[in-house]
This record gives sequence, C-alpha cells and structure tokens, in this order.
Amino acid sequence: MKPIPFLAAIVTTLLALAIAAPAQARDARVQFDIASAIAQGKAQGVLDGSVAFYFEGQATPAVQQDFGTANTNRKTNAVGKSEQEACDWAFLGALVALQEAAKARGANAVVGLRSNYKRVVYSSPTRYECGSGRLMVGVALLGSYARVADR
Repeated sequence: MKPIPFLAAIVTTLLALAIAAPAQARDARVQFDIASAIAQGKAQGVLDGSVAFYFEGQATPAVQQDFGTANTNRKTNAVGKSEQEACDWAFLGALVALQEAAKARGANAVVGLRSNYKRVVYSSPTRYECGSGRLMVGVALLGSYARVADR
C-alpha cells in the first residue's frame, strides 16, 4: 500500500466528519409567554384587535357560530436574533395569518388555540410552544374560527 493514497483517504474522511458535525440539526421545543407576544404585536400594529385569540384553558365568551378549523404553521430565520425574539416573530406571523383568515370568514375570534408543532399538541392558557433549531424556528397553531358573544 502506498502511503500517499492512504493518507489522502484519512484526510478526506476527517474532513467529511468535520463538515457533517455542524450540520446536525438542533430541534428544541421551547415555550414563551402568549400575553407579552400579543401585546408586542398590538403595539407594533401587526395585530389590529379585530379578532380575539382564546387559548385552550382561557375563559372564552359563548360561541355563537363555528366557522371551522383554524390551522397555521409559520417559520422564520433565527440567525442574528435571540431565541425568544425569533419565536415571538413566528408566533405573531401565525396569529396574523389566523386574523386574516378569520376576518375573511366573518369570524371575530379564534378559540381553543393550542400549539401543534410537528403535530404534537401542547396546550397552555399562558404559553405557546416554538420549535427552535440552529437556523430556523417554527410555530404551529390549531384552533377554530368562531363568532363569539360580546368580547
């Protein structure tokens, strides 16, 4: 066996391992405060207040009419942002999508909301779940469009 090809094979293998190691994806599930994210969205004018969001476990006005299932999945780039900043951004993007879809249906609320990241339900009246990776974060929400009594 010649030493040069053997050495080249070792170097190639070590380079492949070094490149593959950082490529391993981080996939953490983290939770953040719903109220502070919604307040931030209203302050920024992203949420216009025409649609109310009620998370599973929160007191909800009587549903007068059901408009069907609400489902959204939003992702955003996490590079250069704190984990919470990126997750709040994705969460607000999901709420904006639900807000626009609710208005198009004639609904004034989205009720029974819960996180549904990678189809694993997480339910809390005060916290939402965000899937956080090295480069991207994602928020998926599931609920129902509805017209509710005075809110």
